[in-house]
Amino acid sequence: MALDKTSLTDKLVKELQARGFETNGPHAKSAAMAEAIAHAVIDEITQNAQVTVDVGSSAGEYSIC
Repeated sequence: MALDKTSLTDKLVKELQARGFETNGPHAKSAAMAEAIAHAVIDEITQNAQVTVDVGSSAGEYSIC
């Protein structure tokens, strides 16, 4: 499954709206905050995540990128 910054941003905004946050308008900043969080989360995962294979000829630790 590929990580998608736009998809995560949209989901964050939808969740914020469901909880009463105002995401539109000249003074609303929650959508921009959601976008920043989405980008940071995906960047962190893609830059630093690793997977461990415990058995077999491919045993070891690998970066997900």
